[in-house]
Amino acid sequence: MQRLLTYFSLILLIITGCSREPDPVIEGKVIVLMYHRISEGTASNIYERSVADFEADLQYLKEQNIRVIGFDELDEMITGGTVPETHCAILTFDDGDHSWITRAMPLLLKYEMKATFFLWTEMILLERDSFLSWDEVEYMSHYMDDNGRLPFVFGSHTLYHQYLLDRKLAMNDPEAYAIYLDEELGGSRNLIEAHIPGSVTILSLPFGNGAGDPDIIAGALRNGYKFIRTSEWGALDPVTANKLRIPSLPLLSDTNIGIISTYLDSE
Repeated sequence: MQRLLTYFSLILLIITGCSREPDPVIEGKVIVLMYHRISEGTASNIYERSVADFEADLQYLKEQNIRVIGFDELDEMITGGTVPETHCAILTFDDGDHSWITRAMPLLLKYEMKATFFLWTEMILLERDSFLSWDEVEYMSHYMDDNGRLPFVFGSHTLYHQYLLDRKLAMNDPEAYAIYLDEELGGSRNLIEAHIPGSVTILSLPFGNGAGDPDIIAGALRNGYKFIRTSEWGALDPVTANKLRIPSLPLLSDTNIGIISTYLDSE
């Protein structure tokens, strides 16, 4: 009798197992992380991230199986309408601080992660001590890893780092504003391209000012940009993402890296 019950229990298990709904496929999102300066010790202002916290961030991404990608891979996802099988992150840095080469780069190489760096080109032209030089930009952008890849990409943070939308409202002259944007966006792009391999196709808006503005978008497209990274908080679904209004999440001095799960795991 016991053997018969065991037999029927096995049959029931097989039937219910076959009829059970399959586990849902987890579709990944992409989040763009925004850094500025990486400080050696405790951060001295809100826009700095200590080197210890930065390394902890990279460790967190590894432990959580969040794959670090570049804008080129995001472009392929958006163009193909494909969703990654796991969550992804893009690491970005604004302004052009010298800590990128002394503190960020060694850790990125240690953890085998790529990154995009947005340059405020006026600061390089003025040879400010706290900013990268063109020689250092050339070194970082031409650096080739053991797999023959160039992990560090440079984009534009404009020429003079001004509030683009505020300038539009103050000028109140569409033709003059278009000329101004060509200098800010095109001038910066030309300067950077003279020192890096490839083209500059990604723009980071200074202060996040002007996200979604049609004239700024038109100016970016006119000057060869494919992506505009904003300061609007959030993650993105590659199927519905707008390349010209990419959200991001700032990693500030007191940010808990775990906050990214709020955006990646939300419906």
